[in-house]
Amino acid sequence: MTQALRWLQDEIADRMLQKLDIVKLVVRDILLIPDFPGPHARLLRKRFPGVRIYSALEPGIQKKRGLSSALSRCWRLLCKQEVAIDLESYLKAGRINLPDHSVDLVFSDLLLQDLPDPKLFLRECWRVLREGGLLTFSYLGPDTGRELSAMALAGMKYQQLVSPWDMHDMGDALVAERFSDPVMDMELLTLDYEADAVLWADATALGLLETSSGIAGEIPGLPKKLTLEVIYGHAWAIGKHLAKAQNQVAYIDLNQIQRKTRKDTA
Repeated sequence: MTQALRWLQDEIADRMLQKLDIVKLVVRDILLIPDFPGPHARLLRKRFPGVRIYSALEPGIQKKRGLSSALSRCWRLLCKQEVAIDLESYLKAGRINLPDHSVDLVFSDLLLQDLPDPKLFLRECWRVLREGGLLTFSYLGPDTGRELSAMALAGMKYQQLVSPWDMHDMGDALVAERFSDPVMDMELLTLDYEADAVLWADATALGLLETSSGIAGEIPGLPKKLTLEVIYGHAWAIGKHLAKAQNQVAYIDLNQIQRKTRKDTA
């Protein structure tokens, strides 16, 4: 996601927080991935007082933050209310720089559609979540930018999102990665445009257009609206002591079986 669509991240994060209002969860540590400038981190701290946030900043974001924001973040780092996580390192190596069972909530806003293999991300979320923890996320689905798919414009080429998963794909993947009780939801947002250049900029920022050059003025044949398919989901990390199921049978790790002893009474 680029600076041009920061407003979209803010809007979807706000809707995710509203959906989180009905969830009962005791939270000590949150993984915020990605973390971008906006009110979502502050609102999560208000919702879960005393929480520690593991902040996966987008590459280059720290340089763009204002002085007051940077000073505030430095204070939170010193007070150990926030811990910096390298998102760029995850994107390269496919591993979140956190120990196993270290967070109670993973909050991911509009990241999955840009990952080559979202299953690897789900696997990492399962690893870092504690027993009973929650993964909540949003991403753009395959109907995003459908107005552009049938168009052939000079200097432009439509391209799908990196991972155009529908919500059924994601639901199946969550179950395959051992998450429990996945809940999926979808809504279509329609953006209307008066200026072609603005639509072009948004579509390019979303990764929907390959362009050979910049544009100026009106573009014949460019639509005046853009559809965003926003998919929301959450799922629980429950039964982490169970080995991964095979042939629909779950196996218990022997190390998790504890023998109870009875003290003799006089």
